[in-house]
Amino acid sequence: MASEREDFGLSGPLHLNSIDWTNAHHRRSVTASLVEGVYVMERDRQEKRQGSQGLAPPWWEFFHFKLIRKLVDDADFCIFGAIYEYKPPSSHCNDSTDPRPHYVIAFRGTITKPDSFSRDFELDIHIIRNGLHQTSRFEIAMQAIRNMVAAVGDSNVWLAGHSLGAAMAVLAGKTMAKTGTFVEAFLFNPPFLSAPIERIKDKKVKHGLRIAGSVITAGLALATKGNSLRSRSEDPFSVFSAWTPCLFVNPADHICSEYVGYFEHRKKMEEIGAGAIERLATQHSLGGLFMSVVGRGAEAPEPLHLLPSANLTVNLTPSQDFKQAHGIHQWWRPDLQLKCNLYKYK
Repeated sequence: MASEREDFGLSGPLHLNSIDWTNAHHRRSVTASLVEGVYVMERDRQEKRQGSQGLAPPWWEFFHFKLIRKLVDDADFCIFGAIYEYKPPSSHCNDSTDPRPHYVIAFRGTITKPDSFSRDFELDIHIIRNGLHQTSRFEIAMQAIRNMVAAVGDSNVWLAGHSLGAAMAVLAGKTMAKTGTFVEAFLFNPPFLSAPIERIKDKKVKHGLRIAGSVITAGLALATKGNSLRSRSEDPFSVFSAWTPCLFVNPADHICSEYVGYFEHRKKMEEIGAGAIERLATQHSLGGLFMSVVGRGAEAPEPLHLLPSANLTVNLTPSQDFKQAHGIHQWWRPDLQLKCNLYKYK
C-alpha cells in the first residue's frame, strides 16, 4: 500500500508552480523534493510499482528535471541515489545569471522496510564508527560524482541528501573540496555524532559544558598531535574552508541538532577571546582523538560532522514528534519559521 507521503499530489510542494532559483525557499524545497524522489523510487521498486503505477516521477518532473541515472547499491541492489538533469522549457532559459543547477545528485536516508533496512542500518553503523568512506555504496556515489564533475564542471553539479544520504553528501563534498573542487550541497538533517548538549535548556550550563569540552579537546589534540598543529599550512580546515554547504537542521531532532551549538559556540569563543582554542577544538572530536590514542599508530579518520564553514538553516517551527523533526517533508512547507546564519572559518 502506498502512503500519502509518497504521493506528490497529496504531499508535495504544489505551490511551487514557478521556480525562482535565486529564492532560498525554492532551492531548498526543490532539492528536498528530489531527495524524496529517491525515497519513493526505492519504495516503487520494493512494491513492484511500474510504469503508470510508479509514484516517484512527479517528485522531479514537476520541477522540469529528468532522471538520467539511478544509483544502485551492489550489496542488496536497492536504489540509494539518483542523478537528475534540469530540462526546463525553452521559455525558462533566458536568464543566464539564474543560479540554476544543471545536474543534481541526490541521496536518500534510511528506509525502515525489510528490503532495504538491513543494508541501510549497516551503513548507519559505519557512520557511528566513522567508516562510511570504506563502504562500497560510498565508492559508487563518489565515482558518480567525480564522473559528473569531470564531464560538466563542478559549478554545474549540486549534491543533496537527507540523514544517511546527507552523510554521504557531506563526505563526498569534503573529499572533493580537499582537492580544490567545491560542489554546491544541500544537506538535510545530517548526522552529528556527539553528546546531546544542545538539548540542555539552561544556557549557562550548556555554554559551560561547551567551553570545558573545547579546552579538553584542544589540550588532547596538542598532546596527541604535537608540533604539527603549530603550522598554519597544516591546518586541516584551511584546506577546504572555502566549501560552504547548506545545512538544514531541526533543534528537536537529536540526530542533527548539535550543529546549532557547534557553530554558535565557535562564534562565542571568538567573542570572549578564546578563538585560538576553539579553532583547534573545532577540528577534532574527543572520540576521534581517543581512537588515535588507543589505535595501532594509525590516525583515526576525520569525523564526518567536522565542518569549517556552513550556511546553517534551523527550523524553529514546533514539531509534533521526532519523526516529523527528522523527516524530509518539513523542508518544503511554505509556513516555516527559519533562522539562517552563515558561518565562515577564519
